[in-house]
Amino acid sequence: MNQDARRPDPIPLTVLTGFLGAGKTTLLNRWLRDPALADTVVIVNEFGAVGLDHLLIEAVDEDMVLLGAGCLCCTVRGDLIATLEDLLRKRDNHRIAPFRRVVIETTGLADPAPILHALIYHPYLVLRYRLQGVVTVVDAVNGAATLDAHPEAVRQAAVADRIVLAKADLAGDTGPLRRRLRELNPSAPVDPPDVPAETLLGGFFGLDGKGEDVRAWLGAEAAEAPDGHRQDVNRHDVNRHDASIRAFSLTSDVPVPRAAFEMFLDLLRANHGPKLLRLKGLVALADAPDRPVVVHGVQHVVHAPVTLPAWPDDDRTSRLVLIVHDLDPAFVARLWDAFLGRPRIDGPDAAALTANPLAIPGG
Repeated sequence: MNQDARRPDPIPLTVLTGFLGAGKTTLLNRWLRDPALADTVVIVNEFGAVGLDHLLIEAVDEDMVLLGAGCLCCTVRGDLIATLEDLLRKRDNHRIAPFRRVVIETTGLADPAPILHALIYHPYLVLRYRLQGVVTVVDAVNGAATLDAHPEAVRQAAVADRIVLAKADLAGDTGPLRRRLRELNPSAPVDPPDVPAETLLGGFFGLDGKGEDVRAWLGAEAAEAPDGHRQDVNRHDVNRHDASIRAFSLTSDVPVPRAAFEMFLDLLRANHGPKLLRLKGLVALADAPDRPVVVHGVQHVVHAPVTLPAWPDDDRTSRLVLIVHDLDPAFVARLWDAFLGRPRIDGPDAAALTANPLAIPGG
């Protein structure tokens, strides 16, 4: 038996984030009452501040407690990687029962990018855990003011796979906030808190690659304009305070040469890594077009692509969804087209890019 055959399936992991007072604890408590989340590990930053006391049953050891739904809860002792590794050791040594899922609840002031970076970068953790998605809670009452005042809140919403709009019953018209969240992250559905936990926590990596789950996880269609073309990336809404963050998609109807794809990713992360808040996609490579690869990245780290055995549905279009900060999406689109050999280069840097695609101007 080879090593790959012995390796256990990766454990799906969800990041729950949101600004201070947004309603993360309330949502987490609702999740933990759901029988579907039995055999889940919850990782929190400060145990005493999370408010799970009514769900506690007994201590497992100095770092862990057993919750009423059959879930374990442990604290981050200053190092998320060490906590995740410790969980695996206890699981593998049968010191705790096997768990099926991990939920990480961040502090309200956390920029989620470093957390995602750790989850897709560490060479051992990426073999044992698989990032399933980011759920961000936004307070309907104070959400707009929070987005205005705190860049962490903007990033939390921008990198989300799903957004939960909490306290909508206490707010007035939530339309402007919903529109702003769609502008900030068009690929993330905006859900009410009572959506079933399995819906919020489900995603592409954990649900066998069904077509509808790929579309929900990727959200490429939502990052396109209604007419099917790229969004007008130069459009500016004077009522928005986060115009420096943009979401958009790149597509290709024909398989992409592997070398061109790898060079595109290398140049993007090497030259503009700090500005790349999130990248995810499904790509057909020319040397194996019937076995697409899943790509997932945060800032200057792009996780090694995972090859699927087959396409999840009949749509064979390669699509990448990117969320960037202070980086011109039109430039990234021109770079993509240049590596694909598509004659769509225009703008002030067109001549330089045409002559040398490696000459990336500053974003």
